[in-house]
Amino acid sequence: MKIHFGLTYELTNTQYAPLVALAAYYEAEKVFEPLQSVTSASRQGDFTLSDKLLQLVLSIMAGCEYVSLVNTKLRPERKFAQLYRIDCFADQSTLSRGLYGLTQMNLVQLEVAVRQICDRCSQTRQHDWRGFLELDFDLSALPCGKQAEGGKKGYGSGKKTPLCAN
Repeated sequence: MKIHFGLTYELTNTQYAPLVALAAYYEAEKVFEPLQSVTSASRQGDFTLSDKLLQLVLSIMAGCEYVSLVNTKLRPERKFAQLYRIDCFADQSTLSRGLYGLTQMNLVQLEVAVRQICDRCSQTRQHDWRGFLELDFDLSALPCGKQAEGGKKGYGSGKKTPLCAN
């Protein structure tokens, strides 16, 4: 599958271009297809329960810490929504009602779906366990510059690692 990036002369565009590319890849590979197995007898509004769950996953990927942030972050993204053949994403109240209406059976279905998605995407599940799995933890309190990704001032143990040790 080829994904093309480019500039448009339209008035609106998306601020989530990398996420749209990832979502397009996931859509082509049917990564979130197990969410379709989470069903509800009652369909409220324009979206099925699986649609609401997918939109909640996308909102998490878009950086929404709370469901209420969907209205300001994800809902205005009409170009992003076109990837899923809808006019716009659901309102936060619609998504909240979808979560509130989950039954015990839905939670079991959701657990199975999430496990299937994780099994497919997990790098540790695909690891050849006949060899070692190497994890790299940097516990040194080395100073970081302003260009360090996610770097911020914090607690150090007081013990400085000499530069020659690295």
